[in-house]
Formats: sequence, structure tokens, C-alpha cells
Amino acid sequence: MIIRCLDKIIGTSRDVEWGNGNSRRFLIEKDGMSYSLTDTITKAGTKSLLEYKNHLEACYCIEGTGEVHDIKTGEVHQISPGTMYALNENDAHYLIAKDEDLRLVCVFSPALKGNESHKLADTQSSAY
Repeated sequence: MIIRCLDKIIGTSRDVEWGNGNSRRFLIEKDGMSYSLTDTITKAGTKSLLEYKNHLEACYCIEGTGEVHDIKTGEVHQISPGTMYALNENDAHYLIAKDEDLRLVCVFSPALKGNESHKLADTQSSAY
């Protein structure tokens, strides 16, 4: 059984600055669960062009408000507490945090190694 508390993750190697916030990684590859579980903060007022070429991701919003812009379709989806979005086709997207930090509980499959972070740019998606 694996038990981890957020306050014991913050400030450790599992608290990864991913580009526009922090990803607190409760489960990573070496934990042997085949998926990762994160508590991710996206800083207020940021816009991140992201794409996961090697992972599928599902995110559940528990705090803040934002938007997900689907690059392929042009659709804009509002994100607020209680909203889930899943990147089931390695979707390139903009993640935008509005006036307050956006907090998401995320599941990645397959599991993250644990140290991945983004190299953000306005014209090319950052992927891992």
C-alpha cells in the first residue's frame, strides 16, 4: 500500500515546476502503478501550449477557473471546480488559468518518470 500526503511532497523532488506552475506527483513510474497521479497548480494569468505525445491525461478541476482550447477543432471549453477533461488523443491544447490559480488532479497513462517539465513557447507545443 502506498500512502502519501501533499504536505510531505511539497518542496521535494516530487514537487516539479512544470513551466507555469507546480505538479505534485503522488505516483510516478517507480511506484509501479502503471499510471501517475498529480496535484497540479497552474498559475493565475498563464497560457500554456501543451501536448502529451507519450501519455494520455485526464484532469479534474478542484479549484480556480480556466479554459482549455482544442488546437485541432478550435473549440474552447470552460474549466471550473467539478469539471473533468481528458486528452484522449494526445491532443495539443492551450491551458489557460484565469484570475486565480487553477488546481487540477491529473492522471497520466503510462506513468510519468517523475521529473518531466515543459519548455513553453507561444508557437510550438511543449510535449513529454
